[in-house]
Amino acid sequence: MTTVISAKLVGELRDRTGASMMECKRALEAAGGDVEAALDNLRKAGLKSADKRASRDTGQGLVGYAASSDGKRGAMVALCCETDFVARNDEYAGLLAKICAVALDKSATTVEALNAAALPGTSGSVEDAIKALIGKIGENIRVTQVACLSTKAGRVASYVHHDKKKGALVAVDLGGKANEEILKQLCMHIVATKPVPEVLTRAEVPADAIERETAVLRESDDIKKKPAEMHDKIIQGRLEKFFAERVLPEQPWMLDDKLTVQKALVAATAPAAKIEAFARFQIGS
Repeated sequence: MTTVISAKLVGELRDRTGASMMECKRALEAAGGDVEAALDNLRKAGLKSADKRASRDTGQGLVGYAASSDGKRGAMVALCCETDFVARNDEYAGLLAKICAVALDKSATTVEALNAAALPGTSGSVEDAIKALIGKIGENIRVTQVACLSTKAGRVASYVHHDKKKGALVAVDLGGKANEEILKQLCMHIVATKPVPEVLTRAEVPADAIERETAVLRESDDIKKKPAEMHDKIIQGRLEKFFAERVLPEQPWMLDDKLTVQKALVAATAPAAKIEAFARFQIGS
């Protein structure tokens, strides 16, 4: 005997899952009208759908962030998908906001830890919620980057570019003097200049990178043409530019290249001001 599935029952399941009316009706028919069994069936179907789509390219998406009320903690997350159309979906943006809140609450610093964290308002994890949305939307969706920064005496600031595909998070000790504008400008500088690797001192630049750069300079034709006794001095001068491109406080300030980032920060705040940590996010090229 075929179970008659009422529109009310279908609507109830749709409200709980977000699945289409037809998907809900089929799930209820397969479950003999049992809403909980139908819910399980939809979740299983969503998980299978997510697994099938896991290898698809995710070059679109959104960068989002969450901040504590005192401004001393902040989290940023990149949630990627296959098409810009899906990235502009309200449900997609809503899920990203919830994931950012979880990242902040759990101080998540790895994608694995964030995926495993419980998502409030659901019975599962962040990863479960993503897989459920994959099953509903039909595209591969995944968290590709997460960072959570904190500071004891300073501020954590964030900036997401207007395309919502690039962003920066930075923790700064302002030396006791508040300046919101320099924090925003600093985040914009990080987004624009793409400091890679993300280092704050020369000591953090990998030794093999310095050795490789030195070897390239030593073998360059323009240096070989110079007297041998000048080579080391010229190479050292060229390495100054190498460090200035990689070490954020030493970079030329985007608004005035006569200043370094550190000098611009001090000029806008106090002599003791310093950048404590930062992270840059980008989706796609």
